[in-house]
Amino acid sequence: MAENGNGAATTEAPQVKMSVLGQFIRDMSFENIVAQKGISASEVTPEIQVQVSLDARKRAVENQYEVVSKFKVTSTNKSDKSPLFLMELDYGAIFHVEGVPEEQLHPFLLIECPRMVFPYVRRIVSDVTRDGGFPPLNIDTVDFLALYRQELARRAAAQKAAEQPS
Repeated sequence: MAENGNGAATTEAPQVKMSVLGQFIRDMSFENIVAQKGISASEVTPEIQVQVSLDARKRAVENQYEVVSKFKVTSTNKSDKSPLFLMELDYGAIFHVEGVPEEQLHPFLLIECPRMVFPYVRRIVSDVTRDGGFPPLNIDTVDFLALYRQELARRAAAQKAAEQPS
């Protein structure tokens, strides 16, 4: 509690502190199907689909959390839907987080933390697709808040379905 100058006590919100302690590629693969078939990348019109999933866990050290963003990027030929390339990337980061109330920690870890490291993920995807013989893919910014809400809705629907008698 702090005093506001008039002698009245005020409650201050705790100061949120977050820092990225480390970042790493946990797993990555790039499968260039076009090259395997002997087709030139310039002979196809790609359609791109990006799937994202997130995971977070507490580490043994106080106030430390590991957050892993999993990206699956699939490219298919627009004309015949044949696969062009497949890239999977599990990108992890270790965060030190303080001052976040317990009830807000889960959304904080799955929204704010991935948002902080997303530019690095975008760069890796761009570099790997370019090095794989395709134009560099700059994936669109991910709306981690919408992704979090979708996951909550999916879990609620699954729980409701599980509770209904067969």
